[in-house]
Amino acid sequence: MTTLVEIRPAGDSAVVVELGTEIDPTLNARVIAIAAQLRRERIEGVRDVVSSYAAVTVYFDPVRTNFEALTSAITRHVTSPMPEPTPTLVPLEVPVCYGGVYGPDLNTVADYSGCSADDVIQMHAEVTYRVYLLGFVPGFAYLGRVNDRIAMPRRETPRLSVAAGTVGIAGCQTGIYPLTTPGGWQLIGRTATCPFDPARDEPLLFTVGDSVRFVPIDEKAFRQAIGKSATGGVT
Repeated sequence: MTTLVEIRPAGDSAVVVELGTEIDPTLNARVIAIAAQLRRERIEGVRDVVSSYAAVTVYFDPVRTNFEALTSAITRHVTSPMPEPTPTLVPLEVPVCYGGVYGPDLNTVADYSGCSADDVIQMHAEVTYRVYLLGFVPGFAYLGRVNDRIAMPRRETPRLSVAAGTVGIAGCQTGIYPLTTPGGWQLIGRTATCPFDPARDEPLLFTVGDSVRFVPIDEKAFRQAIGKSATGGVT
């Protein structure tokens, strides 16, 4: 059984189903399972179902249904017995060139954590991360959790431009910028792996619930990977 914290409206065409407030893999797995179940049920008037860390947002057509009817339908579905979440697959490995021009905040994170840059790299790369949600820009996966020692807050002043492929840290989260965009995360490295490519059959590399590991590489290997990516050899 799933215990609901709250079902509340979000404007006149969405409902938020909150299951908790923590960044927790077990809770997130239940969120993903509930979202999948609601999609399968094809509830009247529902347009889309989106999962996040600890909540599910259900978007609906207010002409075809309303908050009260939808709340009743959601409650029936999400409080029924549900199968246990299936184990995640083998982690997707993402090669990263840490530090230097590719990770200008690596030393800042090291100073914050009271350790060396090499220690930061090791702590960042030794964790198997979970994709908790996708957002911000297409393909941006919020991954957690980083080692508490390197869980540095966002920059006070965001950068106007962060290169696509840059790997950053913000609190207990880490992620890869899929596009060149403004951003305020602490930048520690860069990858040639492309999280979002509209030319691919499947544009998004990551799906919520996936497992991800970062693999440190040197600059030579990174440049070779960039070259392969430019010719379609790296996805």
